Order: sequence, then C-alpha cells, then structure tokens
Amino acid sequence: MVERTDWEERAKGILRAEMARRGLTYAHLAERLATIGIEDNERNLRNKVSRGKFTAGFLLQCLVAMGVTDLRLG
Repeated sequence: MVERTDWEERAKGILRAEMARRGLTYAHLAERLATIGIEDNERNLRNKVSRGKFTAGFLLQCLVAMGVTDLRLG
C-alpha cells in the first residue's frame, strides 16, 4: 500500500480549508467546477480529495472555481 506524503496531506488540507472558509460542500464545488468547464461529480471529488492523490492542476482548478485569490501557505 502506498502511503501519503506530507506534501499530499498538506495539499488536501489546503483544499479542505478553503472549502470550509467558504462553507462549500463537494456538491457546491462540483457546481463551481462546472462553471469553468470541469465536469466531475460530488462523489468523485470527495473520493479524490479524501485519497489526497490529485494533481497540482486539479488543486488550481478547485482554487479558481472557489474564487481563491490569495493563498497563505505558511
């Protein structure tokens, strides 16, 4: 079994924190992603984020869809 790296955990945490700040569910995120041309459903998003195995491109798509303009990493 492949273990998650600290970096994957951090990326997952960033995404979940930004969703929480905006009060967004995975269903809301799916709707917002659709507005920028990314088709995915709530279940797939939940699984992808839960696993923590997603690309930097996916993270950026989610951040843009959520309207994140500033991101504090430290």
